[in-house]
Amino acid sequence: MASPEPLRYQGGFGNQFASEAVPGVLPLGRNSPQKAAHGLYAELLSGSAFTAPRAENRRTWMYRRQPSVVVGGYAPYAQPWWKSGAADGVAAPPDPLRWAPTPVPEAEAQPLDFVDGLRSIVVNGDVDAQVGMAAHIAFINRSMTQRAFVNADGEMLLVPQQGTLMITTELGLLQVAPGEIALLPRGLAFKVAVDGPLRVYVCENHGAHFRLPELGPIGSNGLANPRDFQAPVAAFEPDAAPHELIKKYGGRLWAARSAASPFNVVGWHGNLAPLKYDTANFMTIGSISFDHPDPSIFTVLTSPSDTPGTANCDFVIFPPRWLVAEDTFRPPWYHRNLMSEFMGLVLGQYDAKPEGFRPGGASLHNCMVPHGPDADAFERASNAPLAPHKLDNTLAFMFESRYRFRPTEWAMNGGALDAAYADCWRNLKDGFQ
Repeated sequence: MASPEPLRYQGGFGNQFASEAVPGVLPLGRNSPQKAAHGLYAELLSGSAFTAPRAENRRTWMYRRQPSVVVGGYAPYAQPWWKSGAADGVAAPPDPLRWAPTPVPEAEAQPLDFVDGLRSIVVNGDVDAQVGMAAHIAFINRSMTQRAFVNADGEMLLVPQQGTLMITTELGLLQVAPGEIALLPRGLAFKVAVDGPLRVYVCENHGAHFRLPELGPIGSNGLANPRDFQAPVAAFEPDAAPHELIKKYGGRLWAARSAASPFNVVGWHGNLAPLKYDTANFMTIGSISFDHPDPSIFTVLTSPSDTPGTANCDFVIFPPRWLVAEDTFRPPWYHRNLMSEFMGLVLGQYDAKPEGFRPGGASLHNCMVPHGPDADAFERASNAPLAPHKLDNTLAFMFESRYRFRPTEWAMNGGALDAAYADCWRNLKDGFQ
């Protein structure tokens, strides 16, 4: 699939998109004519139950050169580091955990594409019950060429930290750089090309699909605006070369041979589409009087659970922003939460942990595990002049879940765990007078 420069996109979150790589391939007034135009096959991808409420229904019709059923039998595929569901995690004490950045291996010594380079850090929930999520980091030093990946267990949210991804999907191309994110629907084939070593955080969402949070008293504008999300335009690989197809299904990986490329969709229409979003377009909301609002005001996307207001997963960012609150301790306060927090850092520093938490690293603060600013950050923030101050050149994020995370064996014993993390609070003295 050729990459036009620059790539074209369609705008809007949840829009009813329509795109043709060849004019006239989309049927008018119907979805499945007796004979599709240009000798194509009509195929439906449903991301929700047929009977889901109209506002929640997600589906896309594709018009393709061959349907996706033309694939050989699947056999198990060995990828021991990709874990799913709480059962794949290990027992860990109720301590705060932090990981240093892991370097991307050299391609000559250890070639890794998106599938082989993924390492699971924390897991919860159950893929078969369609609840919970997993947080991974992918270390990539080679492109997927004649290889494609399909995740039947959940949608995937990609947060690149180092390097730019070129993502080929069945519906077209997305180019995603650090500071941007990509949201890839469950069941949609894709492959990732890179032009150098790449590190990317990955949220694998097994629950309800991500959507924009309700704004409530904020009103009709703010946070992540729908128009800033971008979907691809239709594109297909003209050579139809054979591909290896890797599918994640029931918490395990499987491989099969496809005689032709799965990237053969000539036109499509619907509202289930891969999306990219630039976090620089996020409209931050904050206090302009006093006190520190809850971090929920930084929610970009949410996957709801069966308990209203208690998310299966929230994707929250901490982008550049002004701090102006008066008589206020401006970093996050010390807290224990019902929700469990997995945090990553794309660039810069995080204001509550200016030392020790580095780009490409991660931290975990599970349900009711106390955490907050380290001793140095507390001292500085308690005595800083409260002039308007801009936090700049920074981007941190959280995958937040109602379900307790279980770290994986690789996370606990892979060499990046910071055994001295808790020391950052050791100098918090009893200052009672």
